[in-house]
Parts: sequence; C-alpha cells; structure tokens
Amino acid sequence: LGQLVESGGGSVQAGGSLRLSCTAPGLTYSNCALDWYRTAAGKQREWVSSIYRNDTTNYVDSVKGRFTISKDKPKDTVYLQMNSLKPEDTAMYSCTISFCPGVYYLPGQGTQVTVSS
Repeated sequence: LGQLVESGGGSVQAGGSLRLSCTAPGLTYSNCALDWYRTAAGKQREWVSSIYRNDTTNYVDSVKGRFTISKDKPKDTVYLQMNSLKPEDTAMYSCTISFCPGVYYLPGQGTQVTVSS
C-alpha cells in the first residue's frame, strides 16, 4: 500500500502563509476526492477542504477566501495554500482520500501548523 506523506507545516506569525503538500504514488490519478483535515489540541478532527475528481473544490467556512486547495497530477501531489493565517488555524493537518471504493492508502504522520499572534 502506498502511504500518504504530508509536509510543509511550520511556525508562522498571524497573517503569514504556508503551503502544505500531500503526496503518494498514484494519488491524483486515483479519481478520488482529496481532502485536508486538521486536529487542534483538545478538539475533534475538522474537515478543512476537498478537491474532487472534476477539480471542483470546497472549504469549511472558517477558511474560505484564505485557503486554496489544488492538485498537481504529474507530481501526484495535492496542496493546501494557506494565507492570512490565524492562531485558530493552529493544528495538525493531514490529508485523506474519499469517494473511491477499493482504493487505499496508509495514513501519513500529518504536518503541524502553529500560528502565533
């Protein structure tokens, strides 16, 4: 099984930007929806954004206008561009797949995003 590998997290000040990446063999050719989730300390996992097989995108209200999800097929990578970061964006971010029965990837370690005020 391929494994999802997330990267790009870090520590930034409020208002800063980060670009997260998630890659795995065949990820973008699997016709799956590609999703980003985040888990803040002491809170439940929260869905952040998805990009679907037809390239339509969707976002949780709290990140609309600030985050952009995209995919690069030749690189088998999905990105989450995060601008105007806020302290409440601090969380462990992870990627997953959905809407593709029979396709499996091992979960990644996630990538930590810390935004200071």
